[in-house]
Amino acid sequence: MKKIYISLFVVLSMLNFISCNTANKGSNTTTVAEISDEALLDSVQRRTFGYFWNESEPTSGMARERFHVDGIYPQNDRNVVTSGGSGFGIMAIIVGIERGYVTRQEGLDHMAKIVTFLENADSFKGVFPHWWDGETGKVKGFSDKDNGGDLVETSFLLQGLLATHQYYINGTEAEKALAARIDKLWKAVDWNWHRNGKNVLYWHWSPSHSWEMNFAIRGYNECLITYVLAASSPTHGVPAEVYHEGWAENGKIIEPHEVEGYKLNMRYQSNSGAGPLFWAHYSFLGLNPTGLKDRYADYFQEMKNYTLINRAYSIRNPKQFKGFGEDLWGLSASYSTVGYAAHEPSEEGDHGVIAPTAALSSIVYTPEESMKVMRSLYNMGDKLWGPYGFYDAFSETEDWYPQRYLAIDQGPIIVMIENYRTQLLWNLFMSHPDVQSGLKKLGFESPQLK
Repeated sequence: MKKIYISLFVVLSMLNFISCNTANKGSNTTTVAEISDEALLDSVQRRTFGYFWNESEPTSGMARERFHVDGIYPQNDRNVVTSGGSGFGIMAIIVGIERGYVTRQEGLDHMAKIVTFLENADSFKGVFPHWWDGETGKVKGFSDKDNGGDLVETSFLLQGLLATHQYYINGTEAEKALAARIDKLWKAVDWNWHRNGKNVLYWHWSPSHSWEMNFAIRGYNECLITYVLAASSPTHGVPAEVYHEGWAENGKIIEPHEVEGYKLNMRYQSNSGAGPLFWAHYSFLGLNPTGLKDRYADYFQEMKNYTLINRAYSIRNPKQFKGFGEDLWGLSASYSTVGYAAHEPSEEGDHGVIAPTAALSSIVYTPEESMKVMRSLYNMGDKLWGPYGFYDAFSETEDWYPQRYLAIDQGPIIVMIENYRTQLLWNLFMSHPDVQSGLKKLGFESPQLK
């Protein structure tokens, strides 16, 4: 039944793709003007969902690291699956179930396949690697020494799994059983091991290279969720000192400054005073920034200003790249004309490449500004609008429009749009009792803390 459904989904998606592209050619302005915000949001979410459903690796159900429309992949990695991108994809599947893209049973079956894979795939003291071979479950090195546990990617995966746990915990017997299996995966992660005996978390550990990568996780970047989950674990949880001494470096994370006329309170791990926009997204797919505060920041206001800095830089456009402006902005980690790059609002970090995920995933902070970008992207037609939503990145200056997708960029689009519309993933993740305990341990305030 699922194979039939997937076939129909592909046919309908492609018919919609052809229809939209035909309408867009020669009449883009009229087409965009006629589509409502709600219809456009629906269309973007539905297509983006297809990446995690149609293109999931069939043995594992996990999200492939990438999908190239031309079928040409680097290093023959067609079946490489990603832990962090799969965490985002798991959240996308919840959206798909709620919006009727797939049935609840089909969604449950897919989630069960993922959990079965995770129960049997390589892990290291419960910590998952960045990449696996989806067919075998064997670790695939992300780099020479990165062939073991990746604590940050694991936290992105668990953010999705804990939301899924809450989605199923009061459901049918089969759903409750899957929630119990997720709970075992969650409780198996040894966060304390990744302290390496210190009051800071380390990103990587390898069975063959031990702690040689020596990458201490310090703020601010995309890793806030890693510390929240490390504090939340009921089995291997870290004390609050690890967060305050490690992540926040005994308060050194506080560094009030101004970029592009907007105030920021924290120090960012970048030379520009800000950084790529995914730093405002990855931790907040489940962690609700609305009203979230601790001694270091008001996270919603901080991330809103952080987004507006990215936009203001693109409007100023000091390098005079084609297309940049108030309706087309967004610098983040993505494919690039220089390979792969974490584009950011500085002349050194700006290569004239816009990543649709950047502005679209910021819709929770800048709804009006992000909707303008969504319409501008849609107006560009099939240069950017593909079978699974907007392609990963483009440069008008270089006339460069690769038909490629990355899981870790597509996931935040559908998830953050849903959080903007219904707060679905925020409500699920924030309701988990362990998350509630962890946030309280670290001294956070939130309207969702009971």
